[in-house]
Amino acid sequence: MNTERTRPRSLREIELEVEAEGREWTRQRLQQRLQEAADRHGGVFPPQRPAAGASAHPPDATAHRRRGD
Repeated sequence: MNTERTRPRSLREIELEVEAEGREWTRQRLQQRLQEAADRHGGVFPPQRPAAGASAHPPDATAHRRRGD
């Protein structure tokens, strides 16, 4: 007989389990609220990365061109 399964769980084990459940609930709620905010503003969450091979100018290069440097 496996004594590991039949022994009562310690208060610490229960506490750790409940804390983990709470973190997961909080993570899901945060994700939901962020998604709702992104939907209201017409954004996509999580943000989509640009396609591989797309050439984007570094911000410094664009800034120099605008100033006429």
